[in-house]
Amino acid sequence: MSQKYLLWISEQQPDVEFKQTVVSEGFKFLYTDSVADAVSYCISNKPELIFVDADIQQIELVEFVKLLRRTCPMTQVVSLVDSSQSEIASKTINVGGAVDYLLKPFFEEQLKNTIRNANSMKHGVEDLIAVSTKSQQVLRLANRAAQTSASVLITGESGTGKEKLALFIHKASERANKPFVAVNCAAIPENMLEAMLFGYNKGAFTGAINAQPGKFELANGGTILLDEITELPLDLQAKLLRVLQEREVERLGSHQKVHLDIRVIAASNKILREQVEKGAFREDLFYRLDVLPLSWPALRNRTDDIIPLAHYFIKKYGTSEFNISKQAADVMLCYNWPGNVRELENVMQRALVMARGVEIQSDDLNLPHCLVPAASFCSSQLKENKKQAEFDYIYSLLSRFKGHRTQTADALGVSTRALRYKLAAMREYGIDIDAIA
Repeated sequence: MSQKYLLWISEQQPDVEFKQTVVSEGFKFLYTDSVADAVSYCISNKPELIFVDADIQQIELVEFVKLLRRTCPMTQVVSLVDSSQSEIASKTINVGGAVDYLLKPFFEEQLKNTIRNANSMKHGVEDLIAVSTKSQQVLRLANRAAQTSASVLITGESGTGKEKLALFIHKASERANKPFVAVNCAAIPENMLEAMLFGYNKGAFTGAINAQPGKFELANGGTILLDEITELPLDLQAKLLRVLQEREVERLGSHQKVHLDIRVIAASNKILREQVEKGAFREDLFYRLDVLPLSWPALRNRTDDIIPLAHYFIKKYGTSEFNISKQAADVMLCYNWPGNVRELENVMQRALVMARGVEIQSDDLNLPHCLVPAASFCSSQLKENKKQAEFDYIYSLLSRFKGHRTQTADALGVSTRALRYKLAAMREYGIDIDAIA
């Protein structure tokens, strides 16, 4: 097993008891009071966790957290703040990409809980790279969802990695050592879907020469992902609803019920509420699945993930010797990525073949050099940044008033009703406001 490191960045070195606590949690302790050394440690040791003190000189904390996240995308960062720094704590999370903060002074048990909570965000899911603030926000919500047994509904464009997010939830849950079974409802012929989902006994239909358990039985005790859930025909939706309500399943050709202890995650590249309004999806099934909704953003809306993902695919299909030129990186950041992460993976595979040296050039990508679209891209980014800034300000006020809605609305100069609309939009955006108290 490789050594796990915890890096502590502060002007004051902690005491021996503190270091012993870190070691007891399975980490080797690293300490520095230098920003430059912190970046070097990041590159050379790739620490699992970094704690950075808000009072350390020579840095602007939020920008420094961003730098640490860019340098070590897989590292979890926690800010150390005192009771007067709640606003900067929220910014390190919602703008910088930190996973948590620890309030000074703290006790040993508080430190342990913070380490364990931050460490639970280490997803260990291949291809799931989450550097951007938006991605981190979704993962925080997913991590909270993982601690329950409630159904989860993941929406997002094709190729964004909805199955990866479902696997993250499974691995972060108490069911992590149980089966994870993914079913693509769009990839199975309609006449075989019921048999595949619920199983069948010998002789249940022509060709059923042996009894077979269904996907629900195979996932029993663990998690089942029903991908592209909107492709289920309406009659099968009714049977699925009954299975979810009764928590038991019958194989085709059998009257014997199999009890289910299972978490259900559904995923779709369509808006289910719109499908309900069109009559293409059952409303009662929608409410059964939409207990904990998560929206996985399109790649063009989480641009900070693009280059780290590209480097990940270079290592996956090439070698770490390959690099990406600045011009190539600019082209990738400008491109709209309609195929999302799946398209990016394909582009990087092709670029590795086309590259004439160890540095990938813009021509190797075979992407449009979007000079005109860049303007619209920048325009959309400005709108996105404006929305993010507004949400960050509201979040900081909520934190300052300890979640009190009326005081927050007064400080904003809006009605409590208008604030409710803003908070609903923030939830859809992936910001975890329910944790503020």
